[in-house]
Amino acid sequence: MGSSAYYSGCEYDDYEPHFLDCCSLCRRPLSQNNDIFMYRGDTPFCSQDCRQEQIEIDEASEKKMKQLSSSSKRSNTARQTTSESAKEYDAGKSLRNGTVAVA
Repeated sequence: MGSSAYYSGCEYDDYEPHFLDCCSLCRRPLSQNNDIFMYRGDTPFCSQDCRQEQIEIDEASEKKMKQLSSSSKRSNTARQTTSESAKEYDAGKSLRNGTVAVA
């Protein structure tokens, strides 16, 4: 028998789980007879508690990102202020252009 075909006995070898198969937070299986609590369109949860916990995680993450964003804006403003004051200081100096001869 020179057949290179392989049969595993299962027609679902390429099975990919459906997004409604389990809770997005705790990974508990979602049954068809119980309520499924959705969040942000396509994220399923097994209970209101799991959904609320994810909401709080997302809010904390968004708050942290806003704080990082505002702190980077403040540091950029501080750098610009320092750069501008250095330019003003340099503007007060006299600068001579020309050839310098050293003996």
